[in-house]
Amino acid sequence: MILVSDNTAGVHPDVLAAIAAANEGHAPSYGQDETTARAHELFRAHFGEHAETVLAVTGTAANVIALAAMVQPYDAVLCAETAHVFADECNAPERFIGARLTAVRTPDGRITPQQVAAFAAGGGPPHAARPRAVSIAQPTELGTVYSLAELRAIADAAHEHGLLLHVDGARLANAAVALGTGLAEAASGADVVCVGGTKNGALAADAVVFLDPALAEPRRYLHKQAMQLLSKARFTSAQFVALLSGELWRTNAENANRAASRLAEVLTGISGTGPALPVQTNAVFADLPGHVVAALDGDGSRPGEGGLVRFMTAFDTTGADIERFGTALHAAFTG
Repeated sequence: MILVSDNTAGVHPDVLAAIAAANEGHAPSYGQDETTARAHELFRAHFGEHAETVLAVTGTAANVIALAAMVQPYDAVLCAETAHVFADECNAPERFIGARLTAVRTPDGRITPQQVAAFAAGGGPPHAARPRAVSIAQPTELGTVYSLAELRAIADAAHEHGLLLHVDGARLANAAVALGTGLAEAASGADVVCVGGTKNGALAADAVVFLDPALAEPRRYLHKQAMQLLSKARFTSAQFVALLSGELWRTNAENANRAASRLAEVLTGISGTGPALPVQTNAVFADLPGHVVAALDGDGSRPGEGGLVRFMTAFDTTGADIERFGTALHAAFTG
């Protein structure tokens, strides 16, 4: 499938260069090296001096660590039914934390303060799970973005009812570019935020940033227990040093978002209908007939399955890539 995922993209040359530079000589293990210290400094520069960070090599692991710091096995976590933690992580949070994920239906992936309030009102000890946290994705799995006002409203609703707020920011850079903000602002109000590097041009790099000191206290134990305390941590850290020490994180996200906007224009011009959902980041959803999907399919992922199809752009998507997509899409509709 053409432009099926930003996970199919390679690694930015500057990130590869940073990994190679970290490979010079020996360094202390388990995150005691200078490169990891520099990565922690950069996260504090972006999220505030109080921010504490642990690194992971997958977004699922990062989400598990984050939620493990926030909830107990008798707790419940509110999320959208399209959320990655609910739909795409093979029950990993529930398996390793023991808490319940309570999913609600949304039209565009964004939950509302009203849903938060209704969730908080549920339960009844000791017979029901205790409402304890809200998990939102920024951007959502549908590519939509919570505005700054919506973030404030969600955070206020959660905290008013004694709930904690987790932000899954696997593509937080794309949301920040869409909002015209920094990374921290794009996750305003969060108690813990996961920051994805992998989809932003890294090889394997995600981070859990604790903004509440009380939640940060057990982070080292959770990090080890989640099997993410790497002996050669400097290679993961080096990727974030490359992304965060300058504007590479923003440049990469800008290219991906810009390519998605162009992709949406091409899709509209050829299919005659616009994207099925607002194009705010690097995801474009289209409602396509089965024969078009079958014609576009190149790896057997969706042979002949019509309906809502997601296309993703990446940091390295070029104008030529969009042109090739347009040619293939035109042939699929007319062939």
